[in-house]
Formats: sequence, structure tokens, C-alpha cells
Amino acid sequence: MDRKSASRLLTTLLLVASALWSVTAQEFALPSAPNSVKFAAIGDAGSGDPEQYDVANQMTQFRAKFPFDLVIMLGDNIYGGQGAQDLVKKFSQPYKALLDAGVKFYASLGNHDDPVNRQYPLWNMGGQLYYTYATKNVRFFALDSNKVDQKELAWLENVLKSATEDWKICYFHHPLYSDGGTHGSAVDIRVVFEPLFVTYGVNVVFAGHDHIYERVTSQKGIYHFVEGASGQLRK
Repeated sequence: MDRKSASRLLTTLLLVASALWSVTAQEFALPSAPNSVKFAAIGDAGSGDPEQYDVANQMTQFRAKFPFDLVIMLGDNIYGGQGAQDLVKKFSQPYKALLDAGVKFYASLGNHDDPVNRQYPLWNMGGQLYYTYATKNVRFFALDSNKVDQKELAWLENVLKSATEDWKICYFHHPLYSDGGTHGSAVDIRVVFEPLFVTYGVNVVFAGHDHIYERVTSQKGIYHFVEGASGQLRK
């Protein structure tokens, strides 16, 4: 897809960066075409701390004017304990207003997540470590960057090749490009994912891991976002 065509597509991205935003839902406006796909992205959120709840409240406020109906989760969704009560405190309770409103969350897993929780119904992973789904003219690919093997790469090539939607959006935990001082770019993941992304026309990539928000200059025609500040901001 060339950039002229991409600019005409009615897809809007909402990036939930951190609880330290200085704007409010009343002050901040986003483009909101009637038929566009609207979604939020959160990463490294599941601390159960006040900052996570603050971001969740910000999301609820923004949704009043920007009615997103799905949230992509960029991994490290739960820190510390991973049991049933932890899932309540660190997920279903902070995002209760959104869940009650019918917003669907679609998770990828990070290095702090227990793989068992891919079975958690509210994360809509279908028991899989990587999966794909589509809404309108956008196809999403939730990937596992914790341990990339040939099976995942073969699956990814097949689903990217067969996708017919206008937009292809991939998301996972470890960023291919990041200026974060703690982790930075995951070059080992980049060398296996990026060739497929370029070959099969991926438009946008989201990742977390570094507890910052960063919009990276287009790399090989692909836009990259790092959003790992949904529960804490690492300065």
C-alpha cells in the first residue's frame, strides 16, 4: 500500500501513553470519522497500582468522545502474582467501566506474563500465544515475542500473505525499535519479524517493554510505536 492510499483509509489510532497526561478528555480531540476503526493500545499495565487505575479512568473519559470498541494489549499485562485474584485487581477491576460497556481486550503476552493466562476469557486469546482477527478494513496480528520459533514464523507468513484487509497491524511485547534507556531495540526479534513485515505490507507495529511512549520515525515504510507506560512511567 502506498502512502497516498494509506492516508485515505479511515482508521484512527488512540495511544494511551501514561497517567501523567496533562490533558483531559474535554481538552484533547482526535479524528473520529464515523466508519473508522477506533482502538486503544496499552502496554506494561498490570501493576494494580494507582497509576494503572488513573490510566484506566483516562481511557473511560476519552471513550465518551472517541468511542473505541477494542483495546490491544502489548504484554506485561500482569506483574507479580498471576492468580485469579491478581487478574481481578490488575485487570478486570481497573478496566471494569470499559468491560461493562462492551469494550473487548485482545492481549499479547510479555516476559512478566504467565503463559497460562492465555486461557483468560477477558483477554480473547483463544488459548493461543499468537493469533489474528479482523474488524472492518483492519487485520490485527497478536504475536509472541518471548520465544519466536519457526512454527510461529511459518504461521505468521501464511496469515500475512493471505490477509486481504487494507491495514495490517502487528503487536507484541518487545519493540523492534526503541530509544528506551532500559531495554531499547530488540534486534534479535527485529531480524526475524521485520523481513516478513516488509514483504507482506505491514503498516503499523505496536510494542511495549520500555515504560515510555515513543512514536518512531517510519522504518522501511512501517510505523512503529512503543507504548509501555500504561501502569508506570520510567523516566
